[in-house]
Amino acid sequence: MGGWIAVLTTAVVIGTSLTAYAAYYDIYGNIEQQNINTDAFGDRPSRVEGAMNIMVIGSDIRTGENGEYGEAEGQRPDTLIIAHISPNNGRATLVNLPRDLMVDLPACEGQGDTAGMPAQRGMINSPMSLGGVQCQWKAVETITGVHIDHFVSVDFTGFKGIVNSLGGVRMCIPEPIDDPKAKLHLEAGEQKLNGEESLGYMRSRYGQGDGSDVSRIERQQEFLGAMLNQVMQGEILSRPSTITGFLSSVTETMTTDDELTLEVMTDLAISMREVDLGNINFVTAPNGADPTDSNRLALSQPQASELFETIAKDQSITGDDGGKGGGDGGGSGEEKAQVEPGDISVEVLNGEGTPGLADQVGQWLTTEGFQVANTGNPVQVPAQTTIYHGPGKKAHAQALADEAVNATVEENPNLGDTVQLVLAQDWDGFTSTAGESSGGGAGGVDGTTAKEAKQQCG
Repeated sequence: MGGWIAVLTTAVVIGTSLTAYAAYYDIYGNIEQQNINTDAFGDRPSRVEGAMNIMVIGSDIRTGENGEYGEAEGQRPDTLIIAHISPNNGRATLVNLPRDLMVDLPACEGQGDTAGMPAQRGMINSPMSLGGVQCQWKAVETITGVHIDHFVSVDFTGFKGIVNSLGGVRMCIPEPIDDPKAKLHLEAGEQKLNGEESLGYMRSRYGQGDGSDVSRIERQQEFLGAMLNQVMQGEILSRPSTITGFLSSVTETMTTDDELTLEVMTDLAISMREVDLGNINFVTAPNGADPTDSNRLALSQPQASELFETIAKDQSITGDDGGKGGGDGGGSGEEKAQVEPGDISVEVLNGEGTPGLADQVGQWLTTEGFQVANTGNPVQVPAQTTIYHGPGKKAHAQALADEAVNATVEENPNLGDTVQLVLAQDWDGFTSTAGESSGGGAGGVDGTTAKEAKQQCG
C-alpha cells in the first residue's frame, strides 16, 4: 500500500496551479487533520532550514469500507516512509522503513482513546496502534534521528480512489501473479492496473518474489515511480478540471497534522514543481535478519545510521546536489551545456591508493562512452576527489562529475582539452553503481528513481 507518495508529490508539483481556483479551498477542506503535541516528545532532532521531512503512512485500518480486506486489531502503518523533500537542491528522497523492523521504541503518551506505551522493543509500526499517530511520530524521530515536520496518512480505500482517479497505472508485469491473500491475479505483460489491482500489487507479499517485506517494498517503489511518471507526464496536469477532480478524490480519505496548512502546501509546490523524476529517489533502510527472530528484521549498522544522518543533514544520498548547484562541483546555477560522454577526453589518476583502481575506473568510463586518454598516478593528491579542467571545458568536467558519487570540479589553466579525474581518499564510485563494490552512496544503500520505473515491457 502506498500511493499516498504520488498524492503528496502530485500536490507538491501542481498545488500552485490550483491557487487561482476557489475549488482549491474546497479540496483542502476535505482533509481530516489532527493536532500533534510534539512538545511532549522532549529533546528532538535538529531541523534543517529549507528542507522538509514528512512521515507518510499507508494505514491498514480494517473498519468501514476497508473491512473487506480482513480483520486487524487497531490501526497500523502497512507501509511507513520518510519523505525527505529538499526544494533548494531540487530533489526528494523517499526512505522506506520496513514494517517487520524490530527496534527500541521510546515511551510515549497516548492520543485520543489510545493508552500510550512504555519503552519497549517491538516492531516499528506498532506505536500507532498503541498510542496513535503521535506515538508513531515520536518513535520514527527517536529511531532515525530525523526531524519530522508533518505526516500524511491514507487508507486502502483512499489508495484505490487515487489510482482510479488517474484512470489506472500502466505497469510491466514480468511474470504472472496469483496471490489470493492480496486478491491479486494478473497475467504477465504490459497492462494498466485499476485501483483494486494496484492495491493488491502493493500489498502482495507471498505471490511474488521471496515473500519478504523487503521484496514487497521493492515492488512498491517500482509502482510509485510508475504512478509519478503518469501523474507528472500525463493529462492530469493539463486542465483545471482534471487537476481538481484528482485532488478531490484524493483528499477525501487523507489525514494530516494541522500544521500542514494550505500555505505550507503552496510554498512547497512552488519550490518543487520543476523537480526532475531522476531526482526522486526511493531507498530502503539497510536491514538484515533480526538475530533474535528470523521472521523479523533489524537495522544494519553502521549503514542505517549513515543513511539517516545523510537525510537529517539534508545531504544527497548519491553525493550529488540534485542538479541545482550550490556545491563546489555544482556550478553557480547557470544553465549547464549538454555534453555527451563521447565528447569528453579523460585522464584518470589514482591518488586513492588501491592498486589498479585508475585502470578499473578507466574501463568503466570507456564502457559508458567516455574517451579515456590515459591512466596513472598524480604528482599531488587533493583533499577530495577532483576533476580538473582547462579554460572553456567546465561543462565537460561537470558532465563527468555528474556521474560520480563525490567529485568536485576545479579549473587548471594549464590543461587543454583533456580533463583530469584525480581519485582521492574519499573516492566513492559512480552513482549508477551505488550500493555495489564501489561503496555506493550513504551507507552503501541500493535504490532507484522515479525515472527508472518500468512501465513498458521489452
